[in-house]
Order: sequence, then structure tokens, then C-alpha cells
Amino acid sequence: MISPILFLAVAAWAIAQALKMLISVVVYRKVDWSYLFTGGGMPSSHSALVCACASGIGMTAGFDQPVFALAVVVAFVVMYDAANVRKETGEQAKILNYIMKNWDEYKPELFAEELKELIGHTPLQVAAGAVLGVVVGTAGAYFLL
Repeated sequence: MISPILFLAVAAWAIAQALKMLISVVVYRKVDWSYLFTGGGMPSSHSALVCACASGIGMTAGFDQPVFALAVVVAFVVMYDAANVRKETGEQAKILNYIMKNWDEYKPELFAEELKELIGHTPLQVAAGAVLGVVVGTAGAYFLL
């Protein structure tokens, strides 16, 4: 049997990914299935996953337990990485893609494909994912466990 906390975390991730697709349909007026598996964008599925896990652990094991503290620390590390490290990586990818396209001595064999630019998150995207995760984790633990 699958852990209920793992189920809630994966459910929060799946909801976040579905919301990314829905938002892309509204904003760009077309269906792009890649949004179901993309790492960046609104809301952060990584934040949703770790926050659902942390809140589910808090609801079931107790908010005063070391395992909850560990889950919160891991959640903060993941969210910091999403909003800072991965966002900067995406910004660097934009610059490198521009250089590759405009380089006079461009050699296609060196750059088989463009670098992914949408891999990080803004603080708002991270916060939205965190709220989604806390809601899914808390409500799921309350109603399902």
C-alpha cells in the first residue's frame, strides 16, 4: 500500500502540473502538452510537492515532531533552489541561446538543441505552489486519514 503522505504529495504535484497546462491554455490560447511535465512556470510543482508532504506529516505525526521539522527544512531548501538557483540557470540559458543564435562562427554540431529556459520560478510561483501544497496536504490529511 502506498503511503498516504506520498499520495498527497504526488496529488499536489499533479494538480500543480495540470494548473500549469490550464494557465498556458488561457494565456497562449493553445494546448501545449509539454506543460504537464515542465519544471518551471506557475505554480511551482516542486513547492506543492514538498509542502503537501510537510503539511501531511504535520497533520498526522504532529507539528512538534522531528520528522515534521525535517520536512519543513527540506521544503525550504527546495523552494529556495526553485526561486534562486534554478531561476538564475534559466536566465543564463536565455543568454546562451541568444549568443548561439547570433554567433558568427556558430557550429550546429556543438549545440544540438536550445537550452531549456523555463526551469526556475519567481517568488510568486513558489508561493502559489506552497499554498497549493499546504491546502492539499492539510485537507487531504484531515479528510482522508
